[in-house]
Amino acid sequence: MKKNLISLLFICTAINMFGQTPSVSKPGKTNYSNNKVLSPTDMVTNKAISPLTKVSLDEDSILIYDYDGSLISFSLETEDINWTVKASDANTEMCANQVTLKDGVVYVPFINGEIFAIDNQSGDVFWKARVGNITDQIILKNQILTINNGKLFVTTQNSNIYALDIKDGSLAWNYKLDSSNNDIPVLFFDSKIFTQSGSQFYSFDANTGKLLSQKSFDDAIYGKPVTDGENVFIPNEKNVLFALSPNKLDILWQFKLDENQNNVKERIFCKDKKIFFAAQGETVTSVYAVDSKTGTQLWKTDFKGDNVQYITEHNDNLWGYTRKAKLFELNLKTGEIIFDVKLTTLPISNIEFPDDESLFYYCDAGLIQLEIKTKDENVTYMRTTIKDDIYSAFIKIIQ
Repeated sequence: MKKNLISLLFICTAINMFGQTPSVSKPGKTNYSNNKVLSPTDMVTNKAISPLTKVSLDEDSILIYDYDGSLISFSLETEDINWTVKASDANTEMCANQVTLKDGVVYVPFINGEIFAIDNQSGDVFWKARVGNITDQIILKNQILTINNGKLFVTTQNSNIYALDIKDGSLAWNYKLDSSNNDIPVLFFDSKIFTQSGSQFYSFDANTGKLLSQKSFDDAIYGKPVTDGENVFIPNEKNVLFALSPNKLDILWQFKLDENQNNVKERIFCKDKKIFFAAQGETVTSVYAVDSKTGTQLWKTDFKGDNVQYITEHNDNLWGYTRKAKLFELNLKTGEIIFDVKLTTLPISNIEFPDDESLFYYCDAGLIQLEIKTKDENVTYMRTTIKDDIYSAFIKIIQ
């Protein structure tokens, strides 16, 4: 009776959130979950508003997931806001996540556990879903919704990994993870989902959610998993990068960072059978290139008295910025610094490239466009207020 009452209270909360009665999602007949009887803090509710369809792209606009938690479509042509979408009841103003654009639909996770599917042209919502019913803490953090074969995958701060149907946000499968601190995006590769939680690393069948393999490590695995198309690579929270076989998660090799360097986290990617990653340190921060087959270091570029905050690949080079607002471009083959500039505004987001002459990033004041040749910083979109306690923002050119 008590459990039924709790479930009823959860449904009432969900009705207030969605505006009408949502559906409580249940996985399909083939259920490999270790958490089959979902409590209100674990269950998924969803409400389909209109049928999901492919949408043409509004290529004159950019998506701004502002640091106050608002998702904005901003016209780069007219410099007007096209539309704004916010979470229903977030307990704090915070972004802390990233958006995914697929077939003209914007999939956005909010910190309160809500996930929306949005028309990129109009801002109309196709469906809403919510994982759990926890209103006083962050549920989704540092998440990028990984989408493949009709499902989106996400890990949460309530110790779960969920697969949702992208047609309506209903639950496809779920699994209870080792830790509640799950704020790293998952990897889809070879019809499998790879994710970390605490000192555990998992692989699941992406379609059914069946646990295929699980490996324990001595230290917490606190980094983004990546692949070179053959194997999987994952950093721990300290100073080791592991190469794992995708089927059994056997350790193929391990690479140890320089002394007093750690915290690779999401600063890692693969290209051309090489792994590129940035590690932070007390006195020196470094960007590494490692051969993905052997684990041999190819080059290392150091930044003294600073810390690399972000890296990405663009046009066969590596771009990034540091905590002290140094923007840089490295040659992927040699690690040589090709371009750098000390910015007057501090980036708090990813970097987007509209063309070869400029780039966008977000700062506390708004959207900045940097002209690479002249190094001029131009404010494209300016916020009306500036907050002090900023965590992160995210931008995505619609293309």
